Amino acid sequence: MITKEATAAAPAPAPAAPAPPRPHRKRPAWDEVPRWQIYLPLGIYLVFTMIPFYWILLFAVRPAGSTSLVPWPMTTEHFEKVWTDRGFGTYFQNSVYVGLATLVMTTLVALAGGYALARFDFKIKRVFMLALLCSQFVPGALLLVPLFEIFAGLQMINSLGSVIIAETVFQLPLSIILISNFIKNVPYSLEEAAWVDGCGRFRAFRIVVLPLLRPGLIAVGSFAFVHSWNHFLFALMFLNNQHKQTIPVGLNSLMSADSVDLGALAAGGIVAAVPVVIVFAFIQKWLITGFSAGAVKG
Repeated sequence: MITKEATAAAPAPAPAAPAPPRPHRKRPAWDEVPRWQIYLPLGIYLVFTMIPFYWILLFAVRPAGSTSLVPWPMTTEHFEKVWTDRGFGTYFQNSVYVGLATLVMTTLVALAGGYALARFDFKIKRVFMLALLCSQFVPGALLLVPLFEIFAGLQMINSLGSVIIAETVFQLPLSIILISNFIKNVPYSLEEAAWVDGCGRFRAFRIVVLPLLRPGLIAVGSFAFVHSWNHFLFALMFLNNQHKQTIPVGLNSLMSADSVDLGALAAGGIVAAVPVVIVFAFIQKWLITGFSAGAVKG
């Protein structure tokens, strides 16, 4: 017979040993991934992207009537045709004028507005910021009729100034927001130190803050230039004289209901694309820095 004392003296059963952890499958490191798994998709994407550019170049430099897939022998007849006969020399000058003027006006106004939003507090500040954000959802086509009425009243129809003003107004909301966020990343103490040294607000901004805004200004200016260079609607609606047209409208004139001159159209497309590619090749470092710094609040 088992007594209570014997039961109490009996050792407690040992706890069950924990189950061994399941081995986790180690993910392969980046260096351990086979190179073909990286280069193969990138190569396919590169080929898929470059085929349209090669096709445009092929039509632009091969002789008319040729069906060769290799641009040889090469010819410049299509470029000569669009530059002289189709007036692309004038279109190019007009586009450069509109693009540079839009760049300067957008940058200056966005710099002033962005500084005001970043450094001053006023009652309708949040409402104004909300209005700027909401304006980005308004398509440019909805602005054509009211802008046309305004420019007609000011006798600015068929003037490059109307296109410049319209492009500047269309670019300002996003530009002001970017510049404002970029200025917020500049410590306010730097301006205060300049004030202590005897600088006024404008001089302190010019000496201390403005040099630090170079990436943001380049990003805003380049975005405004490229958009005005490629924009079609404003130039089509506000410019009636052929000598006032820009490159996008000139490209549209190369297409008719009956036929399309593919060689001239391809040459005109290259004339329109090369300046933008050159600009981005020189400013890509500043462009990426500017957009990344202006997209967040410091």
